[in-house]
Amino acid sequence: MAAYEYKALTVQGREEKGVLEADSSRQVRQILRDRGLSPLDVVVTSDNRAGSATDVFATWFKPSLSVSERALLTRQLATLIAAGLPIEEALLAVSKQSERQKTRGLLLTVRSKVLEGFSLANALAEYPAAFPNLYRATVAAGESAGHLDLVLRRLADFTESQQQSRTRIQQAMVYPVILFVLTVAILGGLLGYVVPDIVEVFADTGQKLPLLTVMVIATSDWVASWGLFAALLICLGVFGVTRLLRIPSIRMAYDRQLLHLPLIAKMSRGFNAAQFASTLSILSRSGVPLVEALRIAGEVVSNSWLKDKVREATVKVSEGSSLQSALEQSGYFPPMMLYMIASGEASGELDDMLGRVADHLQQDVEVLMNILLSLFGPLMLIVMGGAVFTIVMAILLPIINLNQLVA
Repeated sequence: MAAYEYKALTVQGREEKGVLEADSSRQVRQILRDRGLSPLDVVVTSDNRAGSATDVFATWFKPSLSVSERALLTRQLATLIAAGLPIEEALLAVSKQSERQKTRGLLLTVRSKVLEGFSLANALAEYPAAFPNLYRATVAAGESAGHLDLVLRRLADFTESQQQSRTRIQQAMVYPVILFVLTVAILGGLLGYVVPDIVEVFADTGQKLPLLTVMVIATSDWVASWGLFAALLICLGVFGVTRLLRIPSIRMAYDRQLLHLPLIAKMSRGFNAAQFASTLSILSRSGVPLVEALRIAGEVVSNSWLKDKVREATVKVSEGSSLQSALEQSGYFPPMMLYMIASGEASGELDDMLGRVADHLQQDVEVLMNILLSLFGPLMLIVMGGAVFTIVMAILLPIINLNQLVA
């Protein structure tokens, strides 16, 4: 069976869209007629089409899932499978719970693959954007071990913790971003529109202007003449840097430098180490062999230089080295993490130790991030207040001097 997207008219003449499973488009049309609908268009979902000229382009636009959607979907699957439902029935039930048509089509396509004899992990590979490598490898480990419900439950916990961390950071950044935008807008408005009007008044008096006023007027003239061009140049510069960072050699050098910059290095190392440890922990708990788990966890690391070091450590572990020794030779992982890994290897509780160190590192990164964001707000207020005060003084000084001359 395959998943089909359809468009049909109701008795009232309203258009209805949806997804159905059937053996052919003819069967879908019959199902729609039995429901009292007039089918307009029935097509197999893009991910089930074979031999189409658009196959290459379709792979670029495969639907994805947000972190919260993936967590909810995983939690529902874990609950239904733990209740004894077969995988295909669990997928069908979860698809009916989804409000998004794209998600329903995605789940029904995965279900059709399972019905064809594919494992769940291989069926999920149809949507790499929705189910990343870590997710699929963990599901495969759960299937092979016969504990798919437990593995899915761990995956749901892991995904939900990721979503919570991301939400906290986003909420903490709202106030500083608003302040920054307001600061730029207020200063741009004052220098671009207010100051030029006042300058005309001073020009009519013919008096010599104070140095501060001359500087503010020069800045205002520059903003009025070149402000938009400068903003465009900044946007082009950001775009150019983004494109350059896609070149592997430049990205590698950039990421290496990030690991050595003051303050940024601590955040970058902590964030990447937490990602690595948490991923390795969940893979290890799910029964994935250590070398394979290291390979997958290394791909999750966002820093390309550190990712390369993890690959080197993976090779050393496959040659018989301990995990603690292999990671220590890279020189980029926190000592506390290495000590806990060594303790876990010695006691046979590596997965538990990795989970603890991941939580600790994540908390350290969040504390540091919160401190920086809490300092950014007052800093923006000081900058905005200082800039406005400077502009006001530049306007008041000529007025005060003019009053003294008149007196």
